[in-house]
Amino acid sequence: MTARAFLPYADPRLHRAAEPVEAVTETVRMIWDDMVDTMEAMPGVGLAAPQIGIMLQLAVVDASDKRGQAVRMANPVVLHESVKLRSHDEASPNLPGVSAPVERPRAVTVRFLNELGETEERDFVGLWATSVQHQIDHLAGRLYVDRLTPLRRKMLVAKSAKLARR
Repeated sequence: MTARAFLPYADPRLHRAAEPVEAVTETVRMIWDDMVDTMEAMPGVGLAAPQIGIMLQLAVVDASDKRGQAVRMANPVVLHESVKLRSHDEASPNLPGVSAPVERPRAVTVRFLNELGETEERDFVGLWATSVQHQIDHLAGRLYVDRLTPLRRKMLVAKSAKLARR
């Protein structure tokens, strides 16, 4: 497969919701394979299809120590979230060179279509949970900076743009 290019932050596709996946097809599996290759090339712990210009509710997450454990998800939905929060420094290749701490539930239960096209419910904890929630935000047209104050978001977007001009 192949690693794909990331959309820049200003691209309007990053700021609108992706379309649900009707069925897991061979085309969807090929997209997931490209997404895993792209995620590994970053390197990162997750990727949502809109980040590379594919407006489908597809995400991959691999927060394992060894790698090669990517979970492929279509139409992921958080069913339950823990009351306890976890802060993690988040970043995005769509907004390179900057990051910020974001608080999210420490654990989530997510329902999604897996690579076999079957509905699956799975619990994610720690970095796995953070990454899954980060990807679900992308599928809804939100980036991690949308969880920050308007001033902080404006500063990070401006800093990323300045770094890109160098």
